Amino acid sequence: MERVYLGLGSNLADPLSQLRDALAALAALPDSQVRTVSSFYSSDPLGPADQPRYVNAVAALDTVLAPLALLDALQAIERDHGRVRKAERWGPRTLDIDILLFGERVLNEARLQVPHYHMHARPFVLYPLAELAPALHLPDGRVLSEMIAACPFVGLERLPDLD
Repeated sequence: MERVYLGLGSNLADPLSQLRDALAALAALPDSQVRTVSSFYSSDPLGPADQPRYVNAVAALDTVLAPLALLDALQAIERDHGRVRKAERWGPRTLDIDILLFGERVLNEARLQVPHYHMHARPFVLYPLAELAPALHLPDGRVLSEMIAACPFVGLERLPDLD
């Protein structure tokens, strides 16, 4: 088993429900187990500003799936939730699931770069990740606490627990 951290986000079609349904789908993945999930956060959108705010979270998943097999499974979950990939990056979406970290691996595949290539500049990734693993050292040598110090809590709001 390897610990994988996943970033989840949605800003269309009832984002809170999209994330909850995605977490249920992750729990049903073969040879995998969701270990913990951060709080949900509301965040400003990247890219075009004329779109709704996002709801984001980070999940810790233990899995024996290979990285590209997991990526395929995550993209299938996105499609099942109405995700349509368009040429426009950072546009509105029903569901986005990104592999942030995959154990101690550093991957630079055509379809997958791990650690996630831009996580250092995304408060909606770093702050939820810090809830789950505050002392985390990334496999490429970066330290999560140092990344957070350089990435202010701007445009981000921790949502109240809704359970």
